[in-house]
Amino acid sequence: MPAILVIDDNPAVATALEMLFSLHDIDVVHADSPRQGLQRLRDDGIELVIQDMNFEADTTSGEEGVALFHQIRSEHPDLPVILLTAWTHLESAIDLVKAGAVDYLAKPWDDRKLLATVNNLLELAQAQRELAQERAGERRRRGALLRDFDLRGLVFADNASENMLALACQVARADIPVLITGPNGTGKEKYAEIVHANSGVRNGPFIALNCGALPADLIEAELFGAEPGAYTGANKAREGKFEAAHGGTLFLDEIGTLPLAGQVKLLRVLETSRFQRLGSNQERTVKVRIISATNANLAGLIAEGTFREDLFYRLNGIELRLPPLAQRQRDILPLARHFLPAGKRLGDDAERTLLRHAWPGNVRELRNVMQRAALLARGDVVSAADLNLQPAMSTASGANSDEPDRAMIEAALEHNGGVLAQAAAELGLSRQALYRRLDRHGIKRD
Repeated sequence: MPAILVIDDNPAVATALEMLFSLHDIDVVHADSPRQGLQRLRDDGIELVIQDMNFEADTTSGEEGVALFHQIRSEHPDLPVILLTAWTHLESAIDLVKAGAVDYLAKPWDDRKLLATVNNLLELAQAQRELAQERAGERRRRGALLRDFDLRGLVFADNASENMLALACQVARADIPVLITGPNGTGKEKYAEIVHANSGVRNGPFIALNCGALPADLIEAELFGAEPGAYTGANKAREGKFEAAHGGTLFLDEIGTLPLAGQVKLLRVLETSRFQRLGSNQERTVKVRIISATNANLAGLIAEGTFREDLFYRLNGIELRLPPLAQRQRDILPLARHFLPAGKRLGDDAERTLLRHAWPGNVRELRNVMQRAALLARGDVVSAADLNLQPAMSTASGANSDEPDRAMIEAALEHNGGVLAQAAAELGLSRQALYRRLDRHGIKRD
């Protein structure tokens, strides 16, 4: 039951308040002097104080009440205090409200108003305790994650990210394939690195291949290697990604773009741990942990006949489903600050703008925006104008808020070294869709 401390030298006041609050399941502790009241606060679990403004040593000025309030505030800065005052002490009470008291009531008080005020404050105190407990739990859990696992420097603050990280670290220790799904730009490769860094093969290589960045006729050579003469331009033997990843992890990004012929060979390797280089009959054996990722709807691709169902079940030992940045709001500002160079900081208007933005390009878009804003900011403070973020267009008008603008396209091209396939994947577009936007914006296809 919640407890209230009443500090008043008048026994009749204390009795009246005890009767009033006992009818509403609120416990009352009484102190008849400031000294006794301060001692009660040190000994008992008090949630709220109701204090008089005048005591026996001074019957007119209310100075003892002022001194008592300031002593309570210095020792218990978050404890709510309600003042009981005579009209002669009204100005002092108003000054104390400005200094942090939550309310003042004149004697004789209105029971309904006092009860409403007290109940509101007790409910608020309960909510604050629950929030504090939740935050303390977060600190304990995140401290354990940082202490027990290698998170590869990932910046996060949202519970959704924490839950996904905990799952990634948990499954890392199991020798099963992991499928990472989620929109472009959510950090799928970073999570793959985290799984590898906490796995039994963490001392082995981590090899990444973007299946959507290569022509279909070169995918098999990239995966399995090739002998001289296996295809036009193959002048010498080359090692494939499976051989390079032996004893470690192979990360297959954009797995949904893998051609059917490559899917068949990949399935065989997953089932037998054996493969052949292109142009060779010699079988090779590998031990590789497979992590794959996609932003595509693999169930839809299976229904269309462009992705093998048996391969899907082989890859999907466990799924890590990364939420878009817009669904983990508490990550936005820590990530934005992380992407700013030393000496730059966010202005209040920039923070509000960042939190309102829809982030269709997710973390990758945020990184590009912050890098650009750091260049545009004339001083140490990045303003909302420096972000150059356009307000999201209304879906009611039929506009596509995911449509990348010229700056986003150019940033994606620069980030991917001008490789159109990779830039298209980063923007969530097909190569043909990217070509159309290059033409529309007058960007050269170098």
